[in-house]
Amino acid sequence: MSPLVQLAVEESENPLIPPIPELVIGFIAFVIVFGFLAKKLLPNINKVLEERREAIEGGIEKAEAAQTEAQSVLEQYKAQLAEARHEAARLRQEAQEQGATLIAEMRAEGQRQREEIIAAGHAQIEADRKAAAQALRQDVGQLATDLAGKLVGESLEDHARQSRTIDRFLDGLEDTATKAEAAR
Repeated sequence: MSPLVQLAVEESENPLIPPIPELVIGFIAFVIVFGFLAKKLLPNINKVLEERREAIEGGIEKAEAAQTEAQSVLEQYKAQLAEARHEAARLRQEAQEQGATLIAEMRAEGQRQREEIIAAGHAQIEADRKAAAQALRQDVGQLATDLAGKLVGESLEDHARQSRTIDRFLDGLEDTATKAEAAR
């Protein structure tokens, strides 16, 4: 064959369409490779994908369950916290009431003790005044008796007479003092 004939034959064949025997061999090789992949590799791939899907779904379910449980625990905590705050407010109110009662009782007790101290002081002052008046009366009486005895020139040792004289003298002094106060 001459190079021109050969070139003409080659030109009659389309370079984009392969020869039929190559197509058949390629198809058979494709079916064998596809069959091998479908029988051996595809089930393993599907198995791994299924396990991964189940793990993801299980994780999501576990996360949702944990979130639900956490939400319920949070609600319980909030309820307990509200109850504790209520209890604390109640205890604080009771303590304030008890404190006010205790303060009132202590004031009343202090007032009572003050009144007792004042009454005891007045009683002591009155007793001291009476004792001072009695001592003064005796001293003034003794001095008056001595003075009267010196003026009269005789002894006024008679006790009954002496007491009457002293009482008259002191009553006169008290009347004079009363008249002087009334004049003011």
